[in-house]
Amino acid sequence: MMEIAYVCEWENRPKSNHCPSIPLVCSWSCRNLIAFTTDLKNEEEDKGIDNAFITNITRPVDLSHMIHIIDTDHPWDVYSINSGHNEVISCLEWDQSGSRLLSADGDGQIKCWGMSEHLVNSWECTQSSSVDGDPIIALSWLHNGVKLALHSGSTNFGEKFSRVKFSPSLTLFGGKPMEGWLAVTVSGLVTVSLLKPNGTLLTASESLCRLRGRVALADIAFTGGGNIVVAATDGSSSSPVQFYKVCVSVVNEKCRIDTELLPSLFMRCTTDPVRRDKYPAVTHLKFLTRENSEQVLLCASSQMGSIVECWSLRKEGLPVNNIFQHRSPVVGEKQPMILKWRILSATNDLDRVSAVALPKLPISISNTDLKVASDTKFFPGLGLALAFHDGSIQILHRLSLHTMGVFYGSGSSQRVGEEPAIKRQRAGGPMQHFKALQFSWTSLALVGVDNHGKLHMLRVSPSMGQMLDMNTLLRHLLFLLEYCMVTGYDWWDVLLHAQPGMVLSTRIVAVKASLCKLSSTTAARACDFHAKLLLIAISSTLKSLLRPHVLNTPDKSPGDRLSEIYIDKVMINLKTEEFVLDGPPLQSLQQLIQWVGDFVLYLLANLPNQGSNVRPGFGFLRDGASLGMLREMLVMIRIWGLLKPGCLPIYTATSDNQDSMFLLFRLLTKLWLCSRDETHLQDPDEILIDECCLLPSQLLVPTMDWLPVNDGVITKVQSKHILRLQFGKPFSLPGLNPNAQGEMFRTPTSQKVDHLRCLHLGMSPTEDSKACTRCGCVTMLRSPNKTNAMRQWEQRWIKNCLCGGLWRRIPSTCT
Repeated sequence: MMEIAYVCEWENRPKSNHCPSIPLVCSWSCRNLIAFTTDLKNEEEDKGIDNAFITNITRPVDLSHMIHIIDTDHPWDVYSINSGHNEVISCLEWDQSGSRLLSADGDGQIKCWGMSEHLVNSWECTQSSSVDGDPIIALSWLHNGVKLALHSGSTNFGEKFSRVKFSPSLTLFGGKPMEGWLAVTVSGLVTVSLLKPNGTLLTASESLCRLRGRVALADIAFTGGGNIVVAATDGSSSSPVQFYKVCVSVVNEKCRIDTELLPSLFMRCTTDPVRRDKYPAVTHLKFLTRENSEQVLLCASSQMGSIVECWSLRKEGLPVNNIFQHRSPVVGEKQPMILKWRILSATNDLDRVSAVALPKLPISISNTDLKVASDTKFFPGLGLALAFHDGSIQILHRLSLHTMGVFYGSGSSQRVGEEPAIKRQRAGGPMQHFKALQFSWTSLALVGVDNHGKLHMLRVSPSMGQMLDMNTLLRHLLFLLEYCMVTGYDWWDVLLHAQPGMVLSTRIVAVKASLCKLSSTTAARACDFHAKLLLIAISSTLKSLLRPHVLNTPDKSPGDRLSEIYIDKVMINLKTEEFVLDGPPLQSLQQLIQWVGDFVLYLLANLPNQGSNVRPGFGFLRDGASLGMLREMLVMIRIWGLLKPGCLPIYTATSDNQDSMFLLFRLLTKLWLCSRDETHLQDPDEILIDECCLLPSQLLVPTMDWLPVNDGVITKVQSKHILRLQFGKPFSLPGLNPNAQGEMFRTPTSQKVDHLRCLHLGMSPTEDSKACTRCGCVTMLRSPNKTNAMRQWEQRWIKNCLCGGLWRRIPSTCT
């Protein structure tokens, strides 16, 4: 049901024998970035801690004031930010895009962090606000008004994801959501900071109620009407849990906050004579989802154990006094209704809870969807996780609180049939347990930080460990992959459950490439998908350069008319003046043009080996759309070569009078005609195969470095062995060449390649580079080009890689 995928820890860190009092904080973004803090202290006398992972700071440093950010596929590559917070960091919160991070501390300081140059391992503080001396206990970005509901039982793609009517917390002119954040302080103050379009902050603070008091725990949720609901408690289980409605508006260029008291509740354990004094403190208070302010989870604890309750806000009829019962009802009069909290479910006595994680997947909880989920055993989004002081984790149903699965950590010794941990004799010193816990955005993974500073990544089965047939399991994973396609979220956590033997079909080439990399038997297909991504990008870039010679050209653009060419004499069928471009742009794009020419030559030279589907390029030989795209580009390149011969691809030919471009276009056209009609595919004739067999004797066939080296853990966690990793130290499996997958179809060479610019960087590149965290694609960080055409190409990959992955800076020696 749950198993460790990997464990990452600080190198040479001594094990502590005391239970730290500083709370840890962890937050998981939709782009599979994890931000967390630790309670380690790097003091001068502590000689055992390796300080290599901390950059640009000097000793002594309190590491509880630092923020560590990792990509889930490269957990050892940690980027530690000296946050500048003067007190312990109490809150971390990612925005809806997963590219900005809020941090708040015990001194009332709030900072907004953003990626520098869109690099995942380079961060800078862009905005800050403060409530001096008032510790922040709850923090959230304002809602942008986007909410989806997932229906796992639907077979129609359009019915699987429904857009729920939801208003942003605050809107600008025209209905655009206004960005900003909201925080709650320990003194009962709510503070709002709004990001104005000009980049400045608009801040305001207001008390939650007239009579301010201490707030030990708080959480923030949003309503469909654009309001904000804050839940707060003073930490005592005998005190009421208060709820407040917060409305934010902008009046005369000033931020205004209005608050209103909502119905409150008392935990049921305080009204139970048996448990009245058993659990004196409320240790966890959370709304079940950030878009549902009508369901809340409460946990009360003592030194020996905990109890968890789930409450729901419902409308109920207001009882009428007996005096008015016999009164004749007025026509149209309705019984008055009130909102009242009712308990949904509660657990029995549990071991002491150390952390709580709630699901982020917006699965529908209607009766129909819950029944379908139960029948098909599809449980992502329906379970919440509780971590205990004995090192174990339980996943409970978010509504009924019934146990769905249990994980026993290294510090836990309890097994099925044993007495509860609360009754067992405890060993000396604290057990290893999780102090921070977070679900991924598809609820298929859990990340936890324990009291020794280790980060643990756990896989969570979509069926909670229940046996499923392969087809049902594939449908579950495909549904979550489709969810990632619709939302744009990263799908790394879904790949944790994709086994090498699975054949998954999706409509996104980047997802296909990621899936095919999981097994060496499908690595050739990954090469094809990566090449197809690059081919589509180059084609759209080259076509975008074309402009009609006359502005009133009637029906089609020059790029559209390329697809109508069916004969070799292309120059007769085209108005070549429409394809004429200036020399500088053509020359600057030569490396992309060279890649197209080399790719065509490679495909045709490998056509005689079409029976071997383990070779790269096999997927293109029956792909009429891709072959047609290559054919169109050869036409453009041929015409451009008449104006600027230096932009043509360079071939090494055995004959001086051979027209290489004409030869390749003729053979490519024959191959394209065989697969042009997808409903009537034809095999290449013997003449075409014979001509392709002669190509290696006529032209030097290049080697194609299609597949960047992917050194992430997703290619290593398919086995059941736990990976033990160290922050700041790259990892490779014993006896396995980390570049084996990438070098499978390459000639032995130490040349480094810029995969996006299609340039060879040499054996020891001197330029700083960046690499994709998903596919391993490498490209130079700084542009060597000065022409507009190539800069436009490079601008497409500033924020994300070709496959949609994030960038991270790499030193020149590792390129």
